[in-house]
Amino acid sequence: MANTNFAALTSNQLQAWSRDCWKVARNMSFINQFAGTGSNAMVQRITELTKSEKGTKATLTLLADMKEDGTVGDNTLEGMEEALRSFETSIEMDQLRFANRLAGRLADQKSVVNFREQSRDALAYAMADRIDQLAFLTLAGIPYTQKNNGALRPVNNSGQNLGDLEFASAVTAPTNKRYVRADDDTGIREISATGLTSGYEEANSGAAIVAADTLKYRTVVELKAFAKENYIRGIRGAGNEEVYHMFVHPRQMADLKLDTDFLTAVRNAGTRGPSNPFFTGHNGLMVDGVMIHEFRHVPSTLGASGLTVHGLALDSAANEVGSALFCGAQALAMADIGLPEVVEETFDYGNQHGISIGKIFGLLKPQYNSDHHGSDQDFGVIRCDSIIA
Repeated sequence: MANTNFAALTSNQLQAWSRDCWKVARNMSFINQFAGTGSNAMVQRITELTKSEKGTKATLTLLADMKEDGTVGDNTLEGMEEALRSFETSIEMDQLRFANRLAGRLADQKSVVNFREQSRDALAYAMADRIDQLAFLTLAGIPYTQKNNGALRPVNNSGQNLGDLEFASAVTAPTNKRYVRADDDTGIREISATGLTSGYEEANSGAAIVAADTLKYRTVVELKAFAKENYIRGIRGAGNEEVYHMFVHPRQMADLKLDTDFLTAVRNAGTRGPSNPFFTGHNGLMVDGVMIHEFRHVPSTLGASGLTVHGLALDSAANEVGSALFCGAQALAMADIGLPEVVEETFDYGNQHGISIGKIFGLLKPQYNSDHHGSDQDFGVIRCDSIIA
């Protein structure tokens, strides 16, 4: 029977274990597959701190479009240069920690699984899962005090929860040109509400949402047009083509797959036969230059109670809302500085053993002052609420 080796790790061994754990966590994280260090990534990862007069911080830089029309012909260009305008945003960071404890030496001796390996996977998944939850709440502009299904997040024994993270206060409601809902008649309908205390618009901007306002093929087409009209830059791919990513709740994906126009578009766009993504159940479906991804942590109201959203009282039996997220480049920023800190401890005179992991990071939905709208706007994401059955 295998025994767990709890001999004290050297500093190099701890660093290697930490690196391995973070590698596993990043591989488990759904949002991580859309991350990169450049401005062409949907999630821009900031991996270095910037020194300034106010100290050291994680900084994201957004470049605004040039406003002037240039100089015509042989007219003098010197003195007509236009300064590049940039918006620098600081990303608040905080530590999130998890720990495992083995019950005792007897349980340890009976175990056939190495505790460090078991802990690595459990701790890595916990970290990856919470980062995914927070990322989608940040994109949607929903407070961390709520779970991704709309239920209130409980507090732990110390009286705190994820809503106490330093960067929780930076979560902002969608701006006025970045919030729409599905509409059975027009594809989408703009929503003007701001400062959503519950994370959702309670009154209705125009007509109240109804049961027929589910995600459809037309919704996707109209969302892409709306994004382009409102200067949301896509991610440049092969051939300089712009691609957008749209994240939907599993029930929203079910609504799309039951829409005849969507079904036809996917079948015709993909490979004929059983390898078509529609039939394989592949996570991503490409439609009209939009890659649609299904993910369980896309926000919904399935766990909420007593909410009125877009003028409609919700109930778990019939009326619930999912919040799809239509994303372009730099939709989300993540400060990812350094490796997690790993600590091993013994308790009860060496009879019990535990491992903890702590990671310092931060998340932010970037905003900029838009010349096109004359107001602050979310840089790269549109939220689209729809009815889910």
